[in-house]
Amino acid sequence: MSKILVIAEHADGQLSAGVAKTVAAAKGIGGEIEIAVFAADAAAVADQAAKLDGVSKVLAVSNAANANPVAAILAPQIVELAKGYSHVLFPGGTFGKDLAPRVAAKLDVQQVSDIMAVHGASSFDRPIYAGNAITTVEAPEGTVVATVRLASFQGVAEGGSAAVEAVTVDAALPSHTRYVKLEAQKSERPDLQSAARVVSGGRALGSSENFKVVYDFADKIGAAVGASRAAVDSGYVPNDMQVGQTGKIIAPELYFAVGISGAIQHLAGIKDARTIVAINKDPEAPIFEVADFGLVGDLFQVLPELTGKL
Repeated sequence: MSKILVIAEHADGQLSAGVAKTVAAAKGIGGEIEIAVFAADAAAVADQAAKLDGVSKVLAVSNAANANPVAAILAPQIVELAKGYSHVLFPGGTFGKDLAPRVAAKLDVQQVSDIMAVHGASSFDRPIYAGNAITTVEAPEGTVVATVRLASFQGVAEGGSAAVEAVTVDAALPSHTRYVKLEAQKSERPDLQSAARVVSGGRALGSSENFKVVYDFADKIGAAVGASRAAVDSGYVPNDMQVGQTGKIIAPELYFAVGISGAIQHLAGIKDARTIVAINKDPEAPIFEVADFGLVGDLFQVLPELTGKL
């Protein structure tokens, strides 16, 4: 029977929503599921993890060195803790993508990236060619180290009551890497990665000032705001708002693509969105081929009118 270790991502004392989605992937594999929480004081986050359905145990690894999620510090501890587990799974955000390769290298196994479907203990689907094709891969023998594509799974519900066990991990920690500071964009809008509604603007906005029509509309419907790479490269918005193959991969219930042509790299980031609405004055724009609803028109007329009617 598989024994799966899920590495918890958290920030400011709150468990990331991606952990519940990673547990959902683990349930597809089948077997015993445990979550490891690394923090200076892991107790509070561990209690949150213990409530996730399907989790049998939570390992709370409290260590002052774990106050910040530095991959070089966490990887040796995870490798030591992973002994006896068949799988080590990470949420597929920046946290997991930074950490999983180090763990796989130290365990001398090949990493499986972006699991989007589970066929068995060692058989998984993952995207290739910017999401235009899906390939089924077989993980080699040994511990399976993998990141989970969060847009492809619905998080498990709460309602569990797993036991929380305080664990001490004896691992040599490197001294060449240290945490300096975190610089992050602060916004009162929903988080782009996990928002149920997202409004994204493209190059057609023309300037950062013109993005106000997107912000106004998004605020009206309680949505997060994203952007195409073209809009980011043009300097209209910061790069943490980029949606697409080289930005954030998202799966909102409702996605508005405003003034976005629909380049293949952008579509790779929204393919799991439940409903896609496109607004573009070019009726031949590729975005209309994937949109559930399309409106051909000038966004500077359409968006304020929609905002007004709401």
